[in-house]
Amino acid sequence: MAEKNITTYQKAFYRVLEYIDYHLDENLSVKQLSQIAAFSKYHFHRQFTEFFGISVFKYIQLVRLKRASYQLAFRKNIRIIDIAISSGFENHESFSRAFKKNIGQTPSEFRNQPEWKSWNDKYQILKDSRILQMKSNQDNCQVKIVDFQGSKVAVFEHRGNPELIGNSVRKFIEWGKENKIPSNQRVIYNLVYDDPAITKPEEYRFDICVTFNSDVKENRFGVINKVIPSGRCAMLRHIGTDENIAETVSYLYREWLPSSGEQLRDFPLFFHRVNSFPDVLEHEMITDIYLPLKG
Repeated sequence: MAEKNITTYQKAFYRVLEYIDYHLDENLSVKQLSQIAAFSKYHFHRQFTEFFGISVFKYIQLVRLKRASYQLAFRKNIRIIDIAISSGFENHESFSRAFKKNIGQTPSEFRNQPEWKSWNDKYQILKDSRILQMKSNQDNCQVKIVDFQGSKVAVFEHRGNPELIGNSVRKFIEWGKENKIPSNQRVIYNLVYDDPAITKPEEYRFDICVTFNSDVKENRFGVINKVIPSGRCAMLRHIGTDENIAETVSYLYREWLPSSGEQLRDFPLFFHRVNSFPDVLEHEMITDIYLPLKG
C-alpha cells in the first residue's frame, strides 16, 4: 500500500475516534461510524478490529469506562449513578457489573482505593490503539521562544512506578481540599525529570505542582514548596491525550533542538496543564511543554 493511501486510511480512523469522543454519551452504531470513515458498513467492523486490534464496540465501552474511572478517582463530588448514566448505562447495577468485569473492581471499590497497576494492564490495549490512531503531524509544530515568568508552586513529588501516579494525584487533591484551593484558580504544572520509556519504574521522578504563593505548612501528605524559575524557554503546545505526548516531547529533543542552535538550561522539562481530562475530552486536552533554554 502506498504511503499516501496509508495516511488516508489512518485519517479515516482518526475521524472515527474523534467522532466517538465527541458523541460518547450517544448511541453509536457501526452504520453511523462507517459513514464517518467513508467505508462500507459491511466491512467497517472488520477493518476497525484489524487496524486497532480491538472491536469498535469494545473500544467505545473502554473509552466510556476510562472516563468513568477518572471521575470516580478524581471527582468524588459526582455521584456514581450520574457517572453510570453518562457512561451509557441505565442503572447502577448494569454499570457496576460492566465496570467490575472490565476493571476488576466495583465502582465503589475503585473510588475508595483504585488498583492502578491492574487498571493500566486492562487499558494497555486502549493505549496502544490510541497511539496507532494517527501520528502527530510534526510539520505543523510551531515552537515558540518565550520568557517564562517563574512561579512559586506547591509540589507533591511522585517517586516510583509511573503507573501509580494516580495515587499521588489523589493525595495532592486531598491536600488542595484541606487548604481550600479553589479548583478554578489553580494553575497546574508537572516537572518531568525522567522519560518513562527508558527509566526503571522504581527510579522514575515526576512532580505534581500547583501555583501557591504562600509557604506550604508541614503536612501529612508530604507536599512542599518549590520554584519554577523564570527564564527563556522553548514552548510547544500539545493537543490531545497524554498517550501521544511522548511523541511531541521527542520532536523537541530530536528535531527542533539540534537545528535551533539553542542550549539547554539546568532545569528539567516541565508541562503546564491548560486543561485536563476528565473535565474535557481527551483529544481536547491542552498541555504546553516547556524546554528551559540558556539565555
